[in-house]
Amino acid sequence: MSQTEQQNDTSPIDTKIVTAAIHPAIGVARVGDAPTEYYLGPEVTAPQGNDENFYRTPSGQLKREAVRYRIYGYNANGDVVKELTCDNANIIWHAHIANRKANWFQFITALDIPETKDLVTIRRNKDVKEQDRHHLIIDGGPCQITGINQTGAKAQKFDQGKFKDIPVYLGEMQTDDKGRLLMLGAHGVSKSPSGAPPYDDKDGDSFNNANDWYDDIADGPIDATVEFEGNDIPVEGAWMLSAPPNYAPDVVSWRTMYDLMVDTYIANGWMSMPVTTSFTQDILPQLQRLSNLQWVNKGFFAMFGKDRPMDFNDPQFIAQLSQTPTSLGHDIYGELRQQLFNAFRPNDPKVNEPRIWPWIYGDSFNGDVFARSTNTMLALPQVAQIHLKRWAKGTFIDDYNPTATPVTEIDQLPVTEQPAMLDKAPLHYCLADAFHPGCEMTWPMRHATIYSKPFRIRRRTAVQPPEEYGPTLNQQQALAADGPLNEQGPGDISQYMGLPWQGDTAYCRAGYTAEYDMYVPTFWPARVPNTVLSEEDYAIVIDCSKSRAERLAAYSRRVSWYRSVDNLPTPTSDVATVMERMIATFGSQGIVLAKPGVQNDPQLPAVIYVENITDNSMRSLTKAATLAANVAVGQRKTQLQQAGWDDTEHLENAIKLRARKPTNRS
Repeated sequence: MSQTEQQNDTSPIDTKIVTAAIHPAIGVARVGDAPTEYYLGPEVTAPQGNDENFYRTPSGQLKREAVRYRIYGYNANGDVVKELTCDNANIIWHAHIANRKANWFQFITALDIPETKDLVTIRRNKDVKEQDRHHLIIDGGPCQITGINQTGAKAQKFDQGKFKDIPVYLGEMQTDDKGRLLMLGAHGVSKSPSGAPPYDDKDGDSFNNANDWYDDIADGPIDATVEFEGNDIPVEGAWMLSAPPNYAPDVVSWRTMYDLMVDTYIANGWMSMPVTTSFTQDILPQLQRLSNLQWVNKGFFAMFGKDRPMDFNDPQFIAQLSQTPTSLGHDIYGELRQQLFNAFRPNDPKVNEPRIWPWIYGDSFNGDVFARSTNTMLALPQVAQIHLKRWAKGTFIDDYNPTATPVTEIDQLPVTEQPAMLDKAPLHYCLADAFHPGCEMTWPMRHATIYSKPFRIRRRTAVQPPEEYGPTLNQQQALAADGPLNEQGPGDISQYMGLPWQGDTAYCRAGYTAEYDMYVPTFWPARVPNTVLSEEDYAIVIDCSKSRAERLAAYSRRVSWYRSVDNLPTPTSDVATVMERMIATFGSQGIVLAKPGVQNDPQLPAVIYVENITDNSMRSLTKAATLAANVAVGQRKTQLQQAGWDDTEHLENAIKLRARKPTNRS
């Protein structure tokens, strides 16, 4: 039936609910150091922006980001009928989350790329005997909750798990005023019972694999039992995972986890490749995300920022790029589109060329941006390349509307469109690359075997024990039909991530090769910023009493987001010390938030994203570190400090950490 026929169809809609499903299918909760306060994570892809009070308590602590789950009823045709809440159904929520990191294998490099065909990884905490390894698993156990407004003392906490003999809180279940489930992660705690360092400089593989350490990141299944109109309704379950904070909540990564999953499903035949290309939906995001990274990386600002050569937020430029060939055959901007298409790294590159887009590392960084491996840099995903190629040739739909406004709340959408948006929103703010290992999830998520259908994690039954793979794991085992990329249980998604999680947050920076560029390529600036506009410089930018030159200089000056960690309380290049500082102060790190800019100015934006710091002691440290970088003696040292490296040794240590070469360690 065509869309027009559907609109004209007056036949009654089948409203009999026979099944139900939980959405989002994969929810993401983020840790924070505030004891009880939290905020709701995004439920749409363009939510209303918020100020610092939304993310922090009055005392400056970082709130947790909760994920809210809803249940939708479906008819026999699979059409959405309505949302099921405690107003119209009896609902009991069930969840089971765990942390299995310390018992899993070390993360060295993604195990599904050619560079790791000979890699053999060992278990974390390899000296713990097999009969004692269950003490390394923090199992929050199954919990359930029902009713409305189950908060505070009525919440169900995942606090029964232990690391060795130490109780570890992994999060909790609450409900809202409609009985929807709220899942909260934990508080970002990482510790070692024995006081071991988070990094042993005698063992390069200890980075992200600290022995005798635990953190409180977790994941697991979400289920519900539903009674509706006197009948028990089968409910399709979901998944929850906790993740590090989002330090730039309005910035979207160049490729999102949602994009990656759609690419995976299309390749697996679960979704169809779009037959047409929309400029607004398929092209503009690929361009604008490059420009929006200007607020978290100075290299991207220099090329893609306001009044820069490739400002993809400039309405006039966008209008040119969205224009299709005329009916007379003229294609005014055809060559421009072709050159922009050529500026991107192709899907299957034959050589590694870091100077083309995107300036983002891939899965196989080895310390040299000009390395031979084509996995050193991130390439265009296949679906994105197809869209961009159509656009370059002029076979796309010009649907750009500069006055269009996206929905900012889920209830603004028809109920039939809400489940899909709920599935997309949390993944839209997760990173797909670079998997080294990543921020929220890593390389297994690009394998269709880990899903039962789009966005649904393939489950291991509750009575089915996890597979055991012995003391080592190689690529052949990891990718085998009976390997770990199949049925999943509590803790199985997050176990691949770094331990403790703050290690990557402290060292997933940009540049690394000073002779090439201090700011690009980069790893994950959309979640963990590299260089930011400080509050002090923002004050100068909007101060009309300052000279034009002074305001523009302040606007183009970006400071290291890591400057407080690198200089607290005294500068150091020691890897373990920097990691310990991030572990202790992650909740006080700056958050990049929108503030009013300068209206109708050709060189200054109307909205400016500024690093916000509320902790007074942290503000003093960052201010002092900024001043030290600006007055450092010698141009070389100034560049290093402004790019986020305390000194040459600090940079060299970071390169070693990120450049661990896969070797056969059997």
